[in-house]
Amino acid sequence: MIIGRVVSSIVSTRKYPELQGFKLLLIQPYYGGKEECFVAADEIGAGEGELVLVSTGYVVEHGLSKKAPVDSIVVGIVDHEPL
Repeated sequence: MIIGRVVSSIVSTRKYPELQGFKLLLIQPYYGGKEECFVAADEIGAGEGELVLVSTGYVVEHGLSKKAPVDSIVVGIVDHEPL
């Protein structure tokens, strides 16, 4: 799992049919310096600037409401900034 900050949302003119209903977010990892941003699917309504908990890898398919080609998903919104 990764804690990251939502940089922005991704807008797509065409989307794989199974991705309909997912909001795509650009996430910058909170720890680890200047790591590159990555895209994560979101069903819980995270917004720009919020800290989120992101699950990655093959276990993501267990957290999806439907079968979709996703390898990272927002699973929580962090209430308080980590120390």
